[in-house]
Amino acid sequence: MTRNRDLILILDFGSQYTQLIARRIRELGIFSLVEPYNISISKIRELNPKGIVLSGGPNSVNFSKTLRPRKDIFNLKIPILGICYGMQLIAKEFGGTVVKSVKKEFGHSVFKINKKINLFNGCNNNLKQCSVWMSHADKVDKLPKGFIAVGSSTNSKIAAIYSSKMNIFGLQFHPEVTHTKIGKNILDNFSKICGCKKSWTASSISKSLIEKAKQDIVKEKVILALSGGVDSSVVAAILSKAIGKQLTCIFY
Repeated sequence: MTRNRDLILILDFGSQYTQLIARRIRELGIFSLVEPYNISISKIRELNPKGIVLSGGPNSVNFSKTLRPRKDIFNLKIPILGICYGMQLIAKEFGGTVVKSVKKEFGHSVFKINKKINLFNGCNNNLKQCSVWMSHADKVDKLPKGFIAVGSSTNSKIAAIYSSKMNIFGLQFHPEVTHTKIGKNILDNFSKICGCKKSWTASSISKSLIEKAKQDIVKEKVILALSGGVDSSVVAAILSKAIGKQLTCIFY
């Protein structure tokens, strides 16, 4: 079902906000999918995403055994956005330094955009500082080669990073949380950077499901046990459209 629509793939590193990232992207009209952090490259190629988001997570990149994605994701030549742990992972992967922060940040923080890049288009509205939501104990202390710092926060000189050559972005804060006032802007900008079309709509979803049902049913008979709840009622409506006639349902 994902091959015929633009997709942003989210790799889950155990963040409490991972599903929220997926929701925010879908709210923009773009299909998103959450997969485990160690998904195979062959599976990623099969899904054919336009961009990848690395979620946050409770681990430290400095642990001897920590969560890391397949290294080849950085060779796929598609935009990547690392959030919190995801940003620290990117920094560590490319030779930067991540250290335990003397002062941890949990909650509201002030983020300053230090360099205008397309990820921040329309975010500051001529204001230099923005309210964002932080949740981290580590921070990037030294930039990896090829990256620049494009934002700072109350507690860190490096709160956002960017590599123009690789089209990789990193944010220490969480754009998916409503407390981050510029979050929707950022995710929308990232989807544009990925070249995604906003085709994930109610009408496109129903059309896709109906076509899928037609392919699955072909000339087979359908028996549907209908509870009267939302889920089974939607299935009944889809199947009815797929077979082109009213269904005879069994209620239970």
